[in-house]
Amino acid sequence: MSFFETNQEEFIITGIVFLSILVIRFVTNFTISKVARRNGINEARIRLMRRYVTVTLFLIAMLIEAFIFGAEFEDLAVIFSSVFAILGIALFAIWSILSNVTSGIIMFFNFPYKVGDKIEIHDKDFPIKAIIEDIRAFQLHLRLDNGDLVTYPNNLMLQKAVTLVEKDAIDEGAEAV
Repeated sequence: MSFFETNQEEFIITGIVFLSILVIRFVTNFTISKVARRNGINEARIRLMRRYVTVTLFLIAMLIEAFIFGAEFEDLAVIFSSVFAILGIALFAIWSILSNVTSGIIMFFNFPYKVGDKIEIHDKDFPIKAIIEDIRAFQLHLRLDNGDLVTYPNNLMLQKAVTLVEKDAIDEGAEAV
């Protein structure tokens, strides 16, 4: 019982922090959903962005909680420098995956094409003309005219020139069947 009495102020501040984080999470998720639906983004991508926001807010809340319960900046600096050193080495090893995830986030907010559009990717080695079937965290799923499925990395999608051949091509193809 004395532990709760001794740290009563910290627990009250903790409640306020978590309540604030929940409100921020709700507002952010609402905004993401509203922007995504206005731009015709599918539900799977909306859930992915919400997950990114939730993890980020959770990490921020844990950092704030450490300060509330008396952690010193020097202690946290040692921990974070060690963690970032390990993450830096790991991320260098998997930089292409990180690049694709970052491109996926950029594409979520600013991508002129949506699922169902027929596009042409101007790549001199491997030009592609296909319908966007799905947009995922790491890659796009593109359906070629012959029915083959091509996965195309998000980071290359932002690096190559892309032309919109036909808007909502998947709907017209479904009607013809």
